[in-house]
Amino acid sequence: MSPNVFAVDDVIVLKASLMRKGTGDRTCRIVGLLPAADSGEQQYRVRFGNESFERRIVASDIDSPATASAGKEETSSEAACEPWLKPASIRVGK
Repeated sequence: MSPNVFAVDDVIVLKASLMRKGTGDRTCRIVGLLPAADSGEQQYRVRFGNESFERRIVASDIDSPATASAGKEETSSEAACEPWLKPASIRVGK
């Protein structure tokens, strides 16, 4: 099976994980292509609509079936979206 190759301005959906809950907004836009990782996977720079910074992801982080259904829709920058990391939930040892 050949890996999907996405282009700049494509809208993608990320897989749910510990930091990205399945119920939260996992839709983002590709803003740049990066060189392949040591493992040979394609890397991308992405940005969520409600954030002012970019993230680096690898192709295995992309949920291909959900991305196919998302198409070229615009990402919404709603204030009601929760961030993927909540500083209040971080516990630090004393």
